[in-house]
Amino acid sequence: MQSEAFRDIAHVGSVELFTPVPERTRDFFVDLMALKEVHREGGSIYLHSWDDYEAYTIKITARESAGVGRTYLRTSSPQALERRIAAIEAAGLGGGWSEKEFGLGPVYLFTDPDGHDMGLYYETERYVAPAEHRPSLKNQASAFPGRGANVRRLDHVNYLAADVPSVSSFVADVLGARATERIVTDAGETAAIWYSVSDKSYDLVYTSDWLGARGRLHHVAFATDTREDILRAADVFLEAGVHIETGPHKHAIQQTFFLYVWEPGGNRIELCNAGARLVLAPDWEVVTWTQAERAKGQAWGLKTIESFHTHGTPVI
Repeated sequence: MQSEAFRDIAHVGSVELFTPVPERTRDFFVDLMALKEVHREGGSIYLHSWDDYEAYTIKITARESAGVGRTYLRTSSPQALERRIAAIEAAGLGGGWSEKEFGLGPVYLFTDPDGHDMGLYYETERYVAPAEHRPSLKNQASAFPGRGANVRRLDHVNYLAADVPSVSSFVADVLGARATERIVTDAGETAAIWYSVSDKSYDLVYTSDWLGARGRLHHVAFATDTREDILRAADVFLEAGVHIETGPHKHAIQQTFFLYVWEPGGNRIELCNAGARLVLAPDWEVVTWTQAERAKGQAWGLKTIESFHTHGTPVI
């Protein structure tokens, strides 16, 4: 059943990545993924994907170890922001306000039950392209870059969690997201679950951490326009010496065409194209996959590579 709070969160706005090699991580996203650097502040580098309407898409912050920093979620209205804050505070996970976030108005800070940092906001700064990147079509944020992977926008974040059922309850009941697909073990426990806050089939994903650790990252995904963009990106990464972990191929779950690589800091990055698959049914029933079904591999038979179940950041 869809929560009455569904759509209080409009979309995932941006995400912060920690990396021990910030300049190399920056060059990966700028030179190979076609993002643009738009700002530097306090040891962080802010990058913008070409059709993101907000001031930036990803924040790169220098840390000793790779991993995920804060994920920023934009609400659909000031009233929706107030409702979600009340729910978060009732859950005992609120962290107060920040007034110093680049490109954003006041941000309400909180953590999910697994310790991942997040922030809710409504007020945001719109991206205004400089003259050299002004688009020919006024309904896109910036000129089409025509290089590298040409990623259009941030698509989703996949977190590792020690207790997926506990986090799932929070994401559904407190944030108001709806589950679309999940993996259930033979013991009946949820091992991974995909959540949507919009008509997209998923925006936030939680996967069981095989080490039982908290607050780690599985991957951050960026959307391309076409499958062909991903095929070309594979050649771009190959020539650049980037570690290609798996793909290009098609997932069985969510039917996403994918390519996984590791950026220089060690974080797993996905390039994805979900095509025209949307979840429009207000009474959508969660699709459940068993361990046996997942053991068959991906949609076209590719077996899931071992590192997909053993690599997360920070590395332990």
